[in-house]
Amino acid sequence: MRPTLLIRWLLLVAGLAGAGTLHAAQTVLVWGDSLSAGYGVDSQRGWVRLLEQKLGTQADAGLRGWKVVNGSVSGETTAGGLARLPAALSRHQPDVVLIELGGNDGLRGLNLKSMRSNFEAMVALVRRAGAKPVIFEMRIPANYGPVITERFQKTFAEVADSTKTPMVPFFLAPVATDRQKWFQDDGIHPNNAAQPLMLDAVWPHLLPVLKLAAASRAAAAP
Repeated sequence: MRPTLLIRWLLLVAGLAGAGTLHAAQTVLVWGDSLSAGYGVDSQRGWVRLLEQKLGTQADAGLRGWKVVNGSVSGETTAGGLARLPAALSRHQPDVVLIELGGNDGLRGLNLKSMRSNFEAMVALVRRAGAKPVIFEMRIPANYGPVITERFQKTFAEVADSTKTPMVPFFLAPVATDRQKWFQDDGIHPNNAAQPLMLDAVWPHLLPVLKLAAASRAAAAP
């Protein structure tokens, strides 16, 4: 190959590689517990999987082709999520992180001040990594008593307000009123049929964050 042709070929390859880096898919990291891990749900029917499918069909080019990484673990607490988060941020380098935790803290009666501190630390870690955090509000059954349930629920709004973080209101609300229809036999975990409704509850609050992240990526491009 003549030198001039070789140089042109190398420049072309470099240009294609640069384009691939520039247009690399942005990443949503879902950081949750069994509700997001899809406990007892078909692998292709969980709300996180449905989110990935929905993003792939968006008409807006800035939303199409996002990569969704599900780092959720059944039984996870905010303390466990905080301990695992730095490695996940380094590995996946997400643009948006959905923090769906706290339910197990409440069910186990763990300290609410510690839960709040864990949330604040996770939000700080996500922002330090250059990503945008989103908090999911959780609730616990009424049989824990009105004082505990109210304090638990308020913690999420307080963290969202103090850290100026978007919050998804309780995303089980559309299905929580009919456990026989929407839940598995344990009465705790939503079934396959409930998953699209859960995504529908998340989407209106997630969409503005995704658009903002996409705009930030475009503005930073050379």
